[in-house]
Amino acid sequence: MNQVNEKLKQSIVQRMLPPNNESVSRIAKESGLSETTLYKWKKAAKDQGMTMNGDVSPERWNTREKFAIVIETASLSEIELAEYCRTKGLFVEQVEAWRDACMQANGGVTAQAGKLQKELRTKEQENKALSRELKRKEAALAEAAALLVLRKKAQAIWGDQEDE
Repeated sequence: MNQVNEKLKQSIVQRMLPPNNESVSRIAKESGLSETTLYKWKKAAKDQGMTMNGDVSPERWNTREKFAIVIETASLSEIELAEYCRTKGLFVEQVEAWRDACMQANGGVTAQAGKLQKELRTKEQENKALSRELKRKEAALAEAAALLVLRKKAQAIWGDQEDE
């Protein structure tokens, strides 16, 4: 019996919440319940974050759900967006705020990507400079080695001339 009462209560609460938004006085007259009781039920449902069909309030949706709404509404005109929001129990301002948040989130990624690109260019320039320096030092070392070999050959051919 409690389950029947709970289902009745849930159906009445759904009528009071978006998208139906039926007046409390009208439902009170039809159901024979007091308006005070209905207002308490409605307030309790809102406090629990419930909206139409027992769904969780849009303020409590996760970012994936909000992003899905932004994608769904991206191509809608203002009139279509308003109709969509009414059927989902949303406000147009909420969807627009979510859209702005999505766009700003991507802007942060773009800034970070730019910073990383700049760091990459700096590191590549440092790498080129170090490579040039390494080649220069290798050439100098090869030249010094060649001079030592020639010096030894000259000493072997002409003998040690430093003693004279």
